[in-house]
Amino acid sequence: MIIGVAREIKVEEFRVGLTPAGARELAEAGHSILVEKDAGSGSGFPDEEYGQAGAVVVPRNAVFGTADLIVKVKEPVRAEFPLIRDGVAIFTYLHLAPNPDLTKELLKKRVAGLAYETLERDGKLPLLAPMSEIAGRMAPLMAAFYLQKFKGGSGVLPTGVSGVRPGKIVVLGAGVVGTNAARVGIGLGMETVVINKDTSQLQRIDEQFKGRVQTIPLSAHAVEEEIRDADMVVGAVLVPGGRTPVLIPKAMLGSMKKGC
Repeated sequence: MIIGVAREIKVEEFRVGLTPAGARELAEAGHSILVEKDAGSGSGFPDEEYGQAGAVVVPRNAVFGTADLIVKVKEPVRAEFPLIRDGVAIFTYLHLAPNPDLTKELLKKRVAGLAYETLERDGKLPLLAPMSEIAGRMAPLMAAFYLQKFKGGSGVLPTGVSGVRPGKIVVLGAGVVGTNAARVGIGLGMETVVINKDTSQLQRIDEQFKGRVQTIPLSAHAVEEEIRDADMVVGAVLVPGGRTPVLIPKAMLGSMKKGC
């Protein structure tokens, strides 16, 4: 099989779909690996490393025009639509539910779309979990940055100081993202609340964090009450392959603290 690795052109996307180590394993298995020039530079993998691993570095058109399987990280953007050949296979995060234009394009060209976020093994999503772990840990850190006054936040110090209460973080969802967001909230010393529909996941959170997290079953009333005095709110609900439900409608935003 000819496997092509495309360079990501989505704004602020620096990841690459295949490392040089992965390219070496596939090449040794008998596959031909085409890597677009500078595809790995944003992740610290220069073209030379791919060449040494047995891949061939080629221009963009060669990847899309030759490969049987195109490996990416993010869904194809509109500028890539004309490059997609009929019947090609694309292995990437697709997130088709909120993107009807991409969905229609893939259907029109009979593309075999293999979406990282929906591939299951033993009931789990092994290709989504690592990104969810990163997202969950990054969310409170980014929120802490934007809580600063000069960024338009309330100026609350999440960790608190002697004589001052710490901030409060509310996490909506108790999956991989939610669990990791709660972990960071606890690490920062924040009052940490997790709201989730599945009470068995709340029990897991209770056991994992030994009572340092307040767990609450999901309801519109619970969300409204808890976000009222929150300094951070992290949305961490997942519907595999579908749209995430709206848990905080516009009417509820007015009840939140200014600068949250």
